[in-house]
Amino acid sequence: QVQLVESGGGLVQAGGSLRLSCAASARTFSSYTMAWFRQAPGKERAFVAAITGSGGSTEYTGSVKGRFTISRDNAKNTVYLQMNSLKPEDTAIYYCAADRRAYIITWNRAGYDFWGQGTQVTVSS
Repeated sequence: QVQLVESGGGLVQAGGSLRLSCAASARTFSSYTMAWFRQAPGKERAFVAAITGSGGSTEYTGSVKGRFTISRDNAKNTVYLQMNSLKPEDTAIYYCAADRRAYIITWNRAGYDFWGQGTQVTVSS
């Protein structure tokens, strides 16, 4: 079992920045592809970004490309999501997720084995 704990959410004005962190309890953190999903009120949980176990590959949903950056520090068992130029439509609960298949990235939330509890991000206009 892998425990995931997100932090770094909060309230920010449009155009501002936040950095989310997700700390994992996994003994072999590099064995997992890590992803961020988000869920806005009344909407389904949607893929935001992911990074393979080695950090060699990343993918982003189109609406965040060029504004968000996913990264990981395998020595610290932590994955990050740097969010710049935030927009009100980025408001959501952000969830960290882990997939045992370290070499591939899926956008399907059913492909992820472990989830964090989420952290709220609110962007005011």
